[in-house]
Amino acid sequence: MNKNIVLCGVGGQGTVLASKLLAAAAMQRGIPVMSAETIGMAQRGGSVFSNIRLGEGVHSPMIEKGTADLILGFEPGEAVRMLPFLKPGGTVVTNSCAVVPASASLSGFDYRGESMVEYLQKTVQKLVVVDGVAACTALGSPRVLNMVLLGAAVRTGELGLSLEDLLTVLPSQVRPQFVDLNQKALTSNF
Repeated sequence: MNKNIVLCGVGGQGTVLASKLLAAAAMQRGIPVMSAETIGMAQRGGSVFSNIRLGEGVHSPMIEKGTADLILGFEPGEAVRMLPFLKPGGTVVTNSCAVVPASASLSGFDYRGESMVEYLQKTVQKLVVVDGVAACTALGSPRVLNMVLLGAAVRTGELGLSLEDLLTVLPSQVRPQFVDLNQKALTSNF
């Protein structure tokens, strides 16, 4: 099994934690894994993306354009920006709620997440759109979007890891007081 996965969002959405969880789950199963993160202005609402490559024969953590099996978009505009990396027939799982990027805020650009989701619906054959706001509201915390989206990615079958794989390593990746909430978010079906 070889999988190329791109995670993308903006600072503060939990993209880096999600990539670390995927890497830890793969290592736990004995699957070779390479990952790379670009976090730039992550703490200030800037773009964040991670490449995760699972399987034998992986010699670089960077994913080539047109080869990603899955794009996990924590923010719909960032998912659109990463589309050149998606392989034909690949899957996109994205949050429907937009986070206005710092660049759009500064330029006065009118950014709407709905238009990004509409573009994805027209462009991507295998698309799962998750209402992140509704999911986080139902779970009682805005900080579990990453787990909600990972759960949705597992359900597509394109992740290459099971829910059990992620649940096994979750306690080693988050603080003890947040394990139960993150487990609930990961297993919820939104």
